[in-house]
Amino acid sequence: MPHPRPQARPLRVIELEDTPRRVTVSIAPSIGNIAFEMKVNGKNVFWFPFSSVGEFRKKPVLCGNPLLAPWANRLDENGFYANGKKYLLNLGLGNVGLDENRHPIHGLLLYTSDWKVVALGANSDGARVTSRLDFSRRPDLMAQFPFAHAVEMTYQLREGALEVITRVENLGAETMPLSLGYHPYFQVSDAPRDSWTVGLAAGAEWLLTGELIPTGQTRPIRELAPDPGNVPLRGRMLDNVFGELARDAAGRATFWVKGKQQKVEVIYGPKYPVAVVYAPIGKKGDFICFEPMTGITNAFNLAHRGIYKELQTIPPGQSWQESFWIRPSGF
Repeated sequence: MPHPRPQARPLRVIELEDTPRRVTVSIAPSIGNIAFEMKVNGKNVFWFPFSSVGEFRKKPVLCGNPLLAPWANRLDENGFYANGKKYLLNLGLGNVGLDENRHPIHGLLLYTSDWKVVALGANSDGARVTSRLDFSRRPDLMAQFPFAHAVEMTYQLREGALEVITRVENLGAETMPLSLGYHPYFQVSDAPRDSWTVGLAAGAEWLLTGELIPTGQTRPIRELAPDPGNVPLRGRMLDNVFGELARDAAGRATFWVKGKQQKVEVIYGPKYPVAVVYAPIGKKGDFICFEPMTGITNAFNLAHRGIYKELQTIPPGQSWQESFWIRPSGF
């Protein structure tokens, strides 16, 4: 079952520009608030398999920088647990996407047109746009995830890097479980995929079932990649969930992909403790996804079973905020 398509509203594109560094970021608020282009010297850092944003709106697929919420990746059943209660999803509403194994996947907001631009500006320090989505105003969303909340997403372009700031406000009377993430698609164009190398800033890998659900067990990342700081992609497919991220003094973890000279770094703030890395082989396209996550796949249900101990929550009346950064070089 596909995710619902955006409604036919006027197509507005917001552009952020860093003129000295020749970087331009383009965002479509009415298509999931997705940043679909980050061009450096005319080359797009994001993988975007469309000739125009209009074509993208007609038949959107995952690309650019989509938000996954209110759950990221898969649930292992047609429902989830929160605060000791089980909540069933209503597939009849038509707003839940299912994977090939009929697991609910990627939340409810992928291509929604409900984002409202609330702030837009630029100065000598950079350019930024903030959009807001009030989840609690949509009965069909609340029917699936009955926690009143609002999400604010800010794209800030500064010194050639794009910061994605996410703030979630719990507007309800109960503690809200948090399992959001992003699924950004990246490419480098100065070398074929088999010549790319990647850096994996993690110490452990969560083991998965055949349906890509974590079992609760982990193994050291060096069992997957003896040198995680320099992993050749030649002949290698990745669709892995990583934890124990290796962080610098500021608490940030940096994943990267590199061609000959072109390099894209994705830098995770401290409240993103999990990284999903996806790099398929074959017809899907030459891209790699470094996905910042607040928790592992199926976090709600694994936390309820006592398997996952790191589920983040937001108390009533409070908010959660974190950033990740995209920093290209060599373009």
